[in-house]
Amino acid sequence: MTNAVYSQSMVLPPPQTSLPVPGPIDTGRVADLIGQLLAALGEDPRREGLADTPARVAAWWGSFLTSDTSASVMCFAETHLSEQLVVVGGMSVWSLCEHHLLPMHLEVAAGYVPDGEVVGLSKFGRIAQRHAGRLQVQERFTRQVAEEICAVIGSGDVAVSVRGVHLCMSMRGVRLEAARTTTLQARGRFQDDPVLSQQFLTLATHQWGTA
Repeated sequence: MTNAVYSQSMVLPPPQTSLPVPGPIDTGRVADLIGQLLAALGEDPRREGLADTPARVAAWWGSFLTSDTSASVMCFAETHLSEQLVVVGGMSVWSLCEHHLLPMHLEVAAGYVPDGEVVGLSKFGRIAQRHAGRLQVQERFTRQVAEEICAVIGSGDVAVSVRGVHLCMSMRGVRLEAARTTTLQARGRFQDDPVLSQQFLTLATHQWGTA
């Protein structure tokens, strides 16, 4: 943006959510449990091909569930905004369904109306990644992303829509591979202004349609 001027950089505390952020991962214990699981499934965890599997799985759990909270928030002063709607889409993250420990793929679109400054665009992706990197349900994930964006921009005028593919529905139970779940968290003007809300939904769904 040609008129943008760097305003501030700050480190936010971990967002306040209804559930605590996961604690440290005991990868040694996880590896031991994975070995026991393989044995319980009738496999030999010592055979070639499986010998290193428990350690690999434990390392992945440790990496996936360790959130990065050190990233700074970059805000840029911008006085000529003319009531613009900003929609950040194309954010694609993986999370884990806490009911079945199976993956869910979440496509995220976030919208806000800037007031005097804009937020660095990469921050939206980091917010989505942080809340996805834990045991989740899509509905709570959508709310948590909206809550943190509200805190970052200092305004309640935020909308977040998420479209999810849940392997707990695609590969088990009813096994509906084409099923998609869409959630929407609309706050402030996005709740009260139907035109603004429709503009956001149109842009968000258009991005999903061209993905």
